[in-house]
Amino acid sequence: MDPHRWRLDGQLALVTGGSAGIGLAIARELLGFGARVLLAARNGDILERARDELADEFPDGDVRALIADVADDEQRRELLDWVEDQGEGLDILVNNAGGNLTRAATDYTEDEWREIFEINLFSAFELTRYAYPLLTRHAASSVVNVGSVSGATHVRSGAPYGMTKAAMHQMTRNLAVEWAEDGVRVNAVAPWYIRTRRTSEKLSDPDYLDEVLMRTPMGRVGEPEEVAAAVAFLCLPAAAYITGECIAVDGGFLRYGF
Repeated sequence: MDPHRWRLDGQLALVTGGSAGIGLAIARELLGFGARVLLAARNGDILERARDELADEFPDGDVRALIADVADDEQRRELLDWVEDQGEGLDILVNNAGGNLTRAATDYTEDEWREIFEINLFSAFELTRYAYPLLTRHAASSVVNVGSVSGATHVRSGAPYGMTKAAMHQMTRNLAVEWAEDGVRVNAVAPWYIRTRRTSEKLSDPDYLDEVLMRTPMGRVGEPEEVAAAVAFLCLPAAAYITGECIAVDGGFLRYGF
C-alpha cells in the first residue's frame, strides 16, 4: 500500500468559516494529514484563538489566518489575493462558511432571504470560481462544499436555507463534470444535526432533541470531527476517482426522514 495515498503532506488548503464548529474541526483534520491550512472567518478574535489553538496542537504544522467575510465580493478577492501570495497555487478549497435565519416562508423579508443566499450559495460559487486558476496550477486538486441534509429533504430549517443547500449540491455536480478535465475534483458533504455552538440552543430543548434522535437511526447527534473526517477523505489522493458526490454525514437520517 502506498502511504502517500492517505496523506496531504505539503498541500495548501483554504477553509472558510474555519474559526469554530465544523470548520475548525476540518482545519484540525487537514493539519493532521499534513496539509498547510489557511483559515478565513469574519470574527477576528475567534479566528485568532482558533489559529493559536491549532498552532499549539500542531507545533510542526503550518496554519495561518485572515479575517474575511466571504459574502462580500471585495473581501473574497482580497482572500484569494492572500492565497495567491503564498506562491504555490491552491490544492484544497473547503467552502464551509454559512448562516441561517429560520422563519416561516411568508415571514422573511426580501433582504433576509437574499442574505441567506449570499452567505451560503453565492459566496461559495464566486469563491470557487475565483480559486479556479489557483486550483489548476496542480495536476490534482479538490473542492469540498459543506452542504446539508436540508438540501435533500425538509428539516424545519426554513425554505431559503434548504434552497441554498440544494443549489450547492447541484453546483457540486456541475463543477465536477465541467472541471474534471482540469484535474479539479468537486464533492460535497451533507451533515444532519452536528453538536456545535450554532445547534446548541435547539438541541437543548429535550422534546425537540427526542424528535431528532427518533428520526436518526444511529440514535445520536453527530460530532464536528465526523464531518471533518468525511471532508478530509474526499481531499485525499486515495479518493482520486471520486468527484461530483455528496456524502451524507447523518447517522442514517436521510434513509428515514424527519
